[in-house]
Amino acid sequence: MSKFVIKVPGSTANLGPGFDSIGLAVNLYLTVDVSPSEKWEFHYRTRGFEDIPTNEDNLMYQAAQFTLEYLQLNETLPPCKLVVDCELPLASGLGSSAAAIVAGIELVDQLLDLSLSREEKARIASLYEGHPDNVTASVYGGLVVATHNEEDTIVIPSGIPDIDMIIMTPKQELLTSESREVLPSELSFKDSIKASSIANVLVASLLQGDIETAGKMMKKDLFHQPYRQRIIPDLPVITAFGAKNGIEGIALSGAGPSVMCYTRTSKGEAALARLQAEFPTYECRLIKPAKQGSTIS
Repeated sequence: MSKFVIKVPGSTANLGPGFDSIGLAVNLYLTVDVSPSEKWEFHYRTRGFEDIPTNEDNLMYQAAQFTLEYLQLNETLPPCKLVVDCELPLASGLGSSAAAIVAGIELVDQLLDLSLSREEKARIASLYEGHPDNVTASVYGGLVVATHNEEDTIVIPSGIPDIDMIIMTPKQELLTSESREVLPSELSFKDSIKASSIANVLVASLLQGDIETAGKMMKKDLFHQPYRQRIIPDLPVITAFGAKNGIEGIALSGAGPSVMCYTRTSKGEAALARLQAEFPTYECRLIKPAKQGSTIS
């Protein structure tokens, strides 16, 4: 086999009310250099990944094996050495696990020369992850709106929003499993209709480039943020600060604990400076939507 490089963008999901169905790829990346080896080995060059498995327990390997099983292939993958750089902090709401899953699928596709389509990759990734928001954004790039069940996965690529984003990452991690534990088991019919209408207007406003209306819908989310702010109490504080300082949209990034702030492209630098000054315990970075999904080179 020849050496190759897998590059997968991270992602932010939900964007407020788009719970488990809306994702946006971001220009922070998981990059994996793959070369032949006598055994499977994973080497992380990024700090903070010291506890990640470096053998066949690694998520990328597990996703690769799942891909073989899904495709009903009896092939054995040739062992590889994977050297990993990751700009996506663990358990921070930037889709680090989703990017690793997509990388595992890309690994199989390249090693076995399968030429899988994006639709096939999105389907496999969504089955493994259980929901489509982060993984499909990492496969397609840009904004995606998706629905997924055991029968099929439908993804609508929805362009590249012309926005700046400031990702605010606290020092503490928050596992997605912990963040999901605070969610209700059900919503009333009345609340479900209201929550869905808010999500519908979010999507329409994003497609129209109306970031102001999209930001209003982010604040009105009924699906998850009202419950998660119990364990992420800074969310309403940051939201209130953003409203006073001209930041159009603020929402949890995925399940949190990171908070994503959305603003017009001309306002990103100024918003970054104000947020970092007001919230010094957060690491604040100015990022953009990623135009392209996962690639092999």
